[in-house]
Amino acid sequence: MTTTPSDADNRAHLLRLLGEIAPEADLATLNPDVSFRDQLDLDSMDFLNFVVSLHRAFHIEIPESDYPKYTTLSGCLAQVAALRT
Repeated sequence: MTTTPSDADNRAHLLRLLGEIAPEADLATLNPDVSFRDQLDLDSMDFLNFVVSLHRAFHIEIPESDYPKYTTLSGCLAQVAALRT
């Protein structure tokens, strides 16, 4: 039987990955519905590195056309949950 990670597990993992991209960010105060760019001052290269880290960490394919779905914590959680079930 295969178990899927909980939302809390996925959230913790996502926050860890974000912390690697933006180590100075206060991730505890991150608004899940506001874009990472606005809250963490990520540039396009930072965001690309984040998407690549998601791909590697969660073993999911993320086509470039889906990148906008990963711009917020809520969006990331929804996408990861959908792709890992």
